[in-house]
Parts: sequence; C-alpha cells; structure tokens
Amino acid sequence: MFYDPRKPNRPLEHDPFKAIVSPRPIGWITSMSAKGELNLAPYSYFNGAMSKPNIIMFSSEGHKDSVAFIEETKEFVCSLATWDLRDAMNQSSGPYPRGVNEMERAGLKPAPCVMVKPPRVAASPCALECKLLKIVTLNDVDDKPLDQYVVFGQVVGVHIDDKFIKDGMLDTAAMKPIARCGYRDYAVVDKVFQMTRPTMV
Repeated sequence: MFYDPRKPNRPLEHDPFKAIVSPRPIGWITSMSAKGELNLAPYSYFNGAMSKPNIIMFSSEGHKDSVAFIEETKEFVCSLATWDLRDAMNQSSGPYPRGVNEMERAGLKPAPCVMVKPPRVAASPCALECKLLKIVTLNDVDDKPLDQYVVFGQVVGVHIDDKFIKDGMLDTAAMKPIARCGYRDYAVVDKVFQMTRPTMV
C-alpha cells in the first residue's frame, strides 16, 4: 500500500500516521499564566531533544493554553505520566475553557517546584522543571503557515521519587510510564531489555 497523505482520498478510513509514529511518550505539561491561571495538559508529540544540556520539546496542534501561558511566563513543568495516573492524565486532556484548573478536575494535588513557578503533579514519580528556549512555527511544503507550535525548553530542575532509584540508576519499568499509540490506544512500559552499543574493532 502506498498513498499520498496530502490527498483527500486515503485507502484507510482512519489516518494511520499516529499508529505508525508509535509509541510516543507523553509530556504532561503544567504551565501558568501571568495572572496565575494554572493549566495541565498531556501532549503526545513530545520527546527529549538533546541531553547536553537536557532539552525537551512538545508540539501543540493549535495555539492552546499551554502555549499561550508559556509565552507569557517563559517556564513550564513536565511530569511523568504513569500507569497509576492514567485516568487522571486522560481527565486532564479535556477541552476545558481557560481558567479551569485541570489538576483539580483530575483530582490531583500540586507540589511546589524549586526553579519555576508552575507546580508539578505531586503523585508523579518524576518531573522536569523547564525554562522556555524557543517556540517554533512551520510552513508546509506548499509554504502555507501551519497552526502548530513546537515548544523547546531547557531542564533547570529534576524531581525523582527516591524509591525508583536502584543501584544508582532510575528504574524505568518500575515507574510504568505510559505512551500514546494510534487512535485511542496506549502502551505501558513495564519491561525493559538491554543491548550494548557495538564498538569498532
């Protein structure tokens, strides 16, 4: 099967793009407006961009509150979405109007951060405090502007629940992070395997 995704007549009823680019880690982003309004929202177009320094990114399809608030205050927090928090994460994804505190709607408690004003999700085993580096917008191949916003932030603080540290390393499988797949599907990381990168002889 081959098709051009820019053309309207596709061979499948539902666009498989998100099922192909899968699984995708979830950036559970807390942001705060200049007025102190709080927003919590999950973004599955999310990932680490580099490690030296630690930089993460997430992409918003539309100029949503997360982007607007980060533009205003230049900071945000990413809490790890896990199996135990899956229902709360899903609840926070609702299309609430501005001013609604998604953290409260999802029954979550905030925890203070050290380097930034927005709180983290207290129940999450890890959180990354971030300062805004840049918000990027793109044009498509026909040079038409897209209503998409890619937010880059540098990590300035890291919170880790000590019970998930084993032999000096973070135990990813024990935290059971969840990821977004295609359609309404999710995945959970509860097993890992190891491979050693080859060396040149």
